[in-house]
Amino acid sequence: MSTILRKTWNDSFSISMRWLSLLFMIVPLSGSLQAQNELMQPDFSLLEYRVHTSAAHTDSVSRVETKEEFPTPKSVLYKSMMIPGWGQIENRQAWKVPIVYGLFAGVGYYTWTLNNQYSDYRAAFYNQSRGEESDFRFGPTPERLLGINPQQLQSARDSFRNQRDFMFVVMALTYGLNILDAYVYAHMRSFDVSDDLSATTYISPAWIAEGVPGIRVGISFSGK
Repeated sequence: MSTILRKTWNDSFSISMRWLSLLFMIVPLSGSLQAQNELMQPDFSLLEYRVHTSAAHTDSVSRVETKEEFPTPKSVLYKSMMIPGWGQIENRQAWKVPIVYGLFAGVGYYTWTLNNQYSDYRAAFYNQSRGEESDFRFGPTPERLLGINPQQLQSARDSFRNQRDFMFVVMALTYGLNILDAYVYAHMRSFDVSDDLSATTYISPAWIAEGVPGIRVGISFSGK
């Protein structure tokens, strides 16, 4: 009986040792396979870095070319303030220069006409109100205004003075409009709004959530 038990014990011990040996062989093998799997996993980080670096370099070159091709809005602003129409020439819109100076000429001529009317009515009212004692401080009374009621002369004088003063405001607005037009167009000039625009789709490798490899899709617009 003891012999049977001893044999059974020896068999059980031998089988247990075999299983333990097999287990010790499987554990390192699984770790090795996992390490090999990690090593075989594709790493897109370098390619992604190259793609982004290339895109950044392209954008940088584009900005440099744009800066060389178009004047800065600040320089256009200063030039328009110094000489009206200079900003339009810098923006390659020389056809606007005659319009700018046409506005100045029209407003200036109308202001000069109103000022002459105001001067005539001022002199006529002053001389009429003083009568024989007038010292003709503002000049003689124009013949066309002789015999007109002083109240009418005063009302016309005030009206022409107000219109003349308003035209000074219009002149300042014309000057400001010239500056604003050149400055705004200098900002908008670098934007491509032509019909020759095309969209280009690009695909690049990237890492998404939890380190899982994926792709990035983008669209860029350029001229044909």
